[in-house]
Amino acid sequence: MSLARRLLLSVLVPLAAGLALVIAGAGEAGAAERLVTSLSMHRVLINSVFTGTEVVLFGAIEPDGTAPLERRRYDIIATVIGPRQTLKTLRKERALGIWLNTESRTFIDVPSYLAVLGTRPFDQILPPDRLRRQRIGFDYMVLPQQIGPDIADVVPDDAFRRAFLRLKTERGLYIEDPVAVTMLSPTLFQASITLPAESPVGIYEVDVKLFADGALVTGSRSAFEIVKVGFERFVATAAQEHGLLYGILTAMMALATGWLASIVFRRD
Repeated sequence: MSLARRLLLSVLVPLAAGLALVIAGAGEAGAAERLVTSLSMHRVLINSVFTGTEVVLFGAIEPDGTAPLERRRYDIIATVIGPRQTLKTLRKERALGIWLNTESRTFIDVPSYLAVLGTRPFDQILPPDRLRRQRIGFDYMVLPQQIGPDIADVVPDDAFRRAFLRLKTERGLYIEDPVAVTMLSPTLFQASITLPAESPVGIYEVDVKLFADGALVTGSRSAFEIVKVGFERFVATAAQEHGLLYGILTAMMALATGWLASIVFRRD
């Protein structure tokens, strides 16, 4: 090996080793937090006597690496989105002594269930522009509507949008609770996801975001499913997979029930 090559290697090897140490040190110094979440159940079984339930969300904030967690203020915002559906909102007005549907608006592919839960009021965690970008809260959630030939979201104070949110909230299907997440310790938290009796079946996505001093650090995604069991599941499956036969049997049962009622309550 030539003298020039040996001199070049003697310079590059220590330089490469030093650079590797610098990169490793930078990686440890920049080690971020890791969010670990879990649900109390991943499958909710419902039947004819189902009156609602709660799914508990648990979580912990852990260091992503060997470096300990920094002492700073953590906040959690959890968003739960149920199966999407298309719904129509009607406006009724009184005319000639009767109530008539005068105008309607169709909401396209919107969550059938929506819960936004936090550790404190959202505007204390993030400014309005960042809440809008993150789609946090009812005011910033996208709710597309069919307006003529177009499909688009509208301003938060739109009359149909406000009526849609009000009706969903009254039924317990839309929940916005900025203090529903409880910090059990500086790094442990929990929250209850309330499911009313009329919660639709399907997959519910749980998106949890971790903020530190107003900055988004990381997130975690999980899901649970609501399914029908027993006779209710049999009826629902039959209606979907054997629609014609289901309709014929339902009509026959209605006729038989009417005939039996006429015999039982017949007056001689």
